[in-house]
Amino acid sequence: MTITRSLAGAALAALLLAAAPAAAQAATGASDAAATAPAAGAAGTTHWGPFTAPGRGARAAGSLTASGEDHADIPAAKTVRISGKLHDRTSAGAVCGWAVFRVTYRTADGNLPFKHHSVRSCSYGTPKSFTFTRHDVYQVELKVCSEGRAAKPSLTCLYAGSWKVLYLSR
Repeated sequence: MTITRSLAGAALAALLLAAAPAAAQAATGASDAAATAPAAGAAGTTHWGPFTAPGRGARAAGSLTASGEDHADIPAAKTVRISGKLHDRTSAGAVCGWAVFRVTYRTADGNLPFKHHSVRSCSYGTPKSFTFTRHDVYQVELKVCSEGRAAKPSLTCLYAGSWKVLYLSR
């Protein structure tokens, strides 16, 4: 009888552990991607961040406004306006904070290429404000990095780690 109770207790514990993430997600009412990206057809402003670089050398936060979402074969927002502030949190003059945006857009032939838009701040203690607008936007992603002063972000910044989804047209 003791073995049966132990097995039943272990099975119940496994069941509760497996159900805990689903219950937590149901309680919050949204997944991580949905929490950072506005809903399909949403017009208005969504706040994002703050996101920090590995090692906490930089931090970025701001807002995103999507308008005129088109639900053709590949949905895209007519206009997306992204604004925010980038904080360089390193006191070393040779190190800068980077906010790198990967904007995927829809072309006339239906392809989905992307472009990077980078913002650099090398002034410790003084946040750098930025604003830019893109058209026919399918998705906007962000990566925050802290690395040496350069004209553009390094390949490590662009390709190591994961991107944070700020907007996804649905």
